[in-house]
Amino acid sequence: MLISEAFAQSAPAGSGMDMMGLLPIILMFVLLYFLMIRPQTKRAKEHKQMVEALQKGDEVVTAGGALGKITNVAESYVVLEIAENVEIRVQKPYIQTLLPKGTIKGMN
Repeated sequence: MLISEAFAQSAPAGSGMDMMGLLPIILMFVLLYFLMIRPQTKRAKEHKQMVEALQKGDEVVTAGGALGKITNVAESYVVLEIAENVEIRVQKPYIQTLLPKGTIKGMN
């Protein structure tokens, strides 16, 4: 006979997913959390605190890039003076950055 007999390979006793197979997936989720999710939630929390602390006289930059001085603060809006006698109303979440006092005056 030219062909020898083939024997079926026996399956190991624990033939399911073991912890070593799940370890890379678990490590990827942990890495994703520490590199992406955690910093993003931290920035969102800091932005929320900054928006809640806005007050009259603060100098800010909007998400659209407009520089202005806050002249009035309402519940969900702020009024910005972007030039002499020119005011715009902006929603609070669109305030991107709080500038140090005197920044706008120094730019003119």
